[in-house]
Amino acid sequence: MNAPQTLPTQLIDGFGRHVTYVRISVTDRCDFRCVYCMSEEMTFLPRSQVLSLEELALVARAFVELGVSKIRLTGGEPLVRQNVTWLAHEIGRLPGLKELVLTTNGSQLERLAPELRAANVKRINISLDSLDAEHFRRITRTGDLNKVLRGIEAARQVGFERLKLNAVILKNRNHEEIVPLVQFAIDREMDISFIEEMPLGVIGDHDRAEAYYSSDQIKSDLDRRFTLVPTTESTGGPSKYYRVADTKSRVGFISPHSHNFCSACNRVRVTTEGRLLLCLGQEHSIDLRAVLRDQPDNLDALKQAIVGSMAIKPKGHDFSLTEAPIILRHMNATGG
Repeated sequence: MNAPQTLPTQLIDGFGRHVTYVRISVTDRCDFRCVYCMSEEMTFLPRSQVLSLEELALVARAFVELGVSKIRLTGGEPLVRQNVTWLAHEIGRLPGLKELVLTTNGSQLERLAPELRAANVKRINISLDSLDAEHFRRITRTGDLNKVLRGIEAARQVGFERLKLNAVILKNRNHEEIVPLVQFAIDREMDISFIEEMPLGVIGDHDRAEAYYSSDQIKSDLDRRFTLVPTTESTGGPSKYYRVADTKSRVGFISPHSHNFCSACNRVRVTTEGRLLLCLGQEHSIDLRAVLRDQPDNLDALKQAIVGSMAIKPKGHDFSLTEAPIILRHMNATGG
């Protein structure tokens, strides 16, 4: 009789990269309709196609037992998922997990920040693309800036280890707000990352090439006001950070176009419907939902599927601003 197969305790892809970070999308739904993320009119997944909270908890456990040390809950907007704090509690107590973090648009933080902190969520990234209420509404289509600002303040009050702002910068939409956004972060001892728009899905709102504002342009704008000191500090994601001299804040740049970060990729994503996506900008994936529903509660089968997926993790993405999107899924379905 053959001995049972021993599963590895680390996830290593075909290029020798260790996968230690997984982003789990808990919903494709969102209460905003940000112009860089989705179309104004969206059709969301039926409930039967979305992983249950129990299935998501099992996926998280499988990854942690395979050496993943950081999990980010994302969406859509994760905090519009009913009982999402139960999921955070379940994941936050997994042995071996070093960090449970969350990305949110901030709309629900005023209500849920205390529960999230009690669930061992250590850090939160909050999308904030403008400090002007009219511009904010234009970019988010439905967002209320004051509600988000109250959410940021609520998160500051409950004592997360670190809060970070994320801003997608679009030329002639919000590029003139780069300095005020950094000053806002400095005044609150927060970090901020600027993100080049990623060409996922057909959005219809603007020409992505025309609206492109590179990380180099952003840094040049900031250099006229602040002293940015290079640092090797990292939060485990793709941001390249600079310390803002004489402050407690850092400025990060996520640059899929101008400074490709694929060579050091340590991440995979689980989409709302349970696809294990091996690259943000490619369609290489496996169906974890099929495994979960064909063999409920079979943790070893789930782990075997995850280990096997490493063989198809591609070397990197191939984004183009001047061509039609080759990835038709929107960012909300991918996991922001």
